[in-house]
Amino acid sequence: MSIINTIYGNTEEGKEFLKGLQNREEAVHEEITQKVQVILKDIKENGDKALISYTNKFDSKNVNVKNILVTKEEIEKAYESVEKEFIDAINLAVENIKFFHEKQKRNSWMITKDKEVVLGQQVRPLEKVGVYVPGGTAAYPSSVLMNTIPAKVAGVRNITMVTPPLKDGSINPNILVAADIAGVDKIYKIGGAQAIAAMAFGTETVERVDKIVGPGNIYVAMAKKSVYGNVDIDMIAGPSEILVIADESANAKYIAADLMSQAEHDKLASSILITTSKELAKKVKEQLKIQVEKLSRKDIVLYSLKNYGAIILTDNMEQAIEISNNIAPEHLELCIKDPFLTLGDIKNAGSIFLGHFSPEPLGDYIAGPNHVLPTSGTARFFSPLSVDDFVKKSSFIRYSKEALLDVGDKIVKLAETEGLTAHANSIKVRMED
Repeated sequence: MSIINTIYGNTEEGKEFLKGLQNREEAVHEEITQKVQVILKDIKENGDKALISYTNKFDSKNVNVKNILVTKEEIEKAYESVEKEFIDAINLAVENIKFFHEKQKRNSWMITKDKEVVLGQQVRPLEKVGVYVPGGTAAYPSSVLMNTIPAKVAGVRNITMVTPPLKDGSINPNILVAADIAGVDKIYKIGGAQAIAAMAFGTETVERVDKIVGPGNIYVAMAKKSVYGNVDIDMIAGPSEILVIADESANAKYIAADLMSQAEHDKLASSILITTSKELAKKVKEQLKIQVEKLSRKDIVLYSLKNYGAIILTDNMEQAIEISNNIAPEHLELCIKDPFLTLGDIKNAGSIFLGHFSPEPLGDYIAGPNHVLPTSGTARFFSPLSVDDFVKKSSFIRYSKEALLDVGDKIVKLAETEGLTAHANSIKVRMED
């Protein structure tokens, strides 16, 4: 029995598969939405009391109002629990992530036009940002870095991190160390929808933030969606996905490994190879069978590949690129002879990996570009998390009297056309003075 299906891109089977990819997310039951709404309302009305109650119910009975905030002593102890090699890796990742995101910074600007007209834009960082970090078995220090460092580069001065505690009330030491190195200001031992509510509305202990970023389970995702408007959020992320475009120069062993690197995330993850080479497709299938046996999350990988993975054969590279642009994948690998010649043809992708030695995990951990990426086809109109997500822009205008009089009649005409006579009058009184 094949681990992954082979289909042809120009057939009805191929079209049906691609259509089904967009609908692979689990249905959000009304029951979950209702539960989240109850939690949000309770936190908003009862603050810390409700927050601790939910934390004790879902995560740990060892957390209370007095120890909900992680102390310096706990962070120092965490450093004693992690390996030096881990700290070295985190420091390198921080260096590279900072380097990349520094290039994204924008400056305020001002320009003077004729007749003393001054126009400009002022760029300012958000004041308070909240970062949600999953805990327990899904504790990912890399997510701490990717969500925190762009905010620090943007100039955010107050970064709050929340993460669910373990049963004994402690926090995964790798998470604490990563947060400390990245520059998080406060860390709270709370998780789930209740943590999102606490950051969105504020409690006696947890200060309200301006924006919430970071991944989480379906309850966290629905809570973020519900509080949007009270605060800003990054995105509602769907299951992870990778798409590999490969020609005959590609290494089947590498491609199989890369496909499974995303399949292990989630049963709903999608891993797709698009190639013009039948021989390569055959070898990739063989490598999947060999390599999957060594993986700790073998069952998840197999389910993902069987249900949401595919090897798509195309007649030419142009067709492969067209299919990729229609899918708009979160991660796109160009495992071809000269990827730079093809880069300009890629219209829709979250992050693009060029060549045989730029695998997706490189971007997840160490290269520098952000790994918080648009999923489920949203790369058609959405971008990776960046410094831009942590700043706001205000425009400013200054006209002299002469400059205003020069355009006043045009403003009056437009205002009166729209039936807004008070708008017109605001200009007229200055023209008549």
